[in-house]
Amino acid sequence: MNSNNIAVTVKDLRRTFGEFVAVDNISLNVKKGEIFGFLGPNGAGKSTTIRMLCGLLMPTGGAGTVGGYDIIKQSEEIKKIIGYMSQRFSLYDDLTVEENITFFGGVYNVPKEKKNERKEWILEMADLKDRRSAITKTLAGGFKQRLALGCAILHEPPILFLDEPTSGVDPVSRRNFWHLIGEMSEAGTTVFVTTHYMDEADYCDRLALIYRGKIIAEGTPNELRQKYMQRDVLEIEVDRVVEAMEVLSGNSIDTAIFGSTLHVTIENVEMAIPRIEKLLKESGMVVNRIERIIPSLEDVFVTLIEVS
Repeated sequence: MNSNNIAVTVKDLRRTFGEFVAVDNISLNVKKGEIFGFLGPNGAGKSTTIRMLCGLLMPTGGAGTVGGYDIIKQSEEIKKIIGYMSQRFSLYDDLTVEENITFFGGVYNVPKEKKNERKEWILEMADLKDRRSAITKTLAGGFKQRLALGCAILHEPPILFLDEPTSGVDPVSRRNFWHLIGEMSEAGTTVFVTTHYMDEADYCDRLALIYRGKIIAEGTPNELRQKYMQRDVLEIEVDRVVEAMEVLSGNSIDTAIFGSTLHVTIENVEMAIPRIEKLLKESGMVVNRIERIIPSLEDVFVTLIEVS
């Protein structure tokens, strides 16, 4: 991989807190202009990693660069070329929308001649032109989220770090937010985003799955499906989901709850469907649907952690 095309590189990065290993010797490269997803459950080490890359937390071991700057020796330089948005939307709730933008414009040293232009761009992007005088705490989650994004990119950074940016936001706002991220990537911004929502993986150009501080898989969404899903996945719609999972798991069938349905990982579709239907009906359950589906990234993740 051409080093001139790399925005972020990490080698054997490690962070411990006492005896607890939060990030366990991870290595990765992020290319310029791509959306790189860092996916894993809460507590997997995603936020710790992003804080080290942003110069907010010193590593215990390993090395890395962001925009060519060393994460240990040049953290102050890194802060000048990145945008950072934390999962808590680091806005000032008691300030108005416009006051927040003005404040962060000062923090990021936005040139005086560009401040007004950037402010109007953010208000347009966040659909907040008519709410510029609103107190920020009165905004709905989706508006707060876009305002926080706007404040993070006021200074037009080439690299953007987003830590769980869609956490606690409604599905429509999440989809709109990813549309904005896609537009920024197309314009050349490198986006490093952490999330525990596995369904968001398909918005990423490439991604790494992290579990208990270790990277357990890396690649494009399709590469991960092809490499790690050797078995088929069935989706089952049944009247009593939890009981159905207990019945199937008790008969050595890999089963997980996905929303209001079950996903079952099996070797042979033709043999599995009649057996599953028989087991559930004999247990007095109503089976509305069983069908083979394209594996989701969550199916991939579940499969990987079962063997890790």
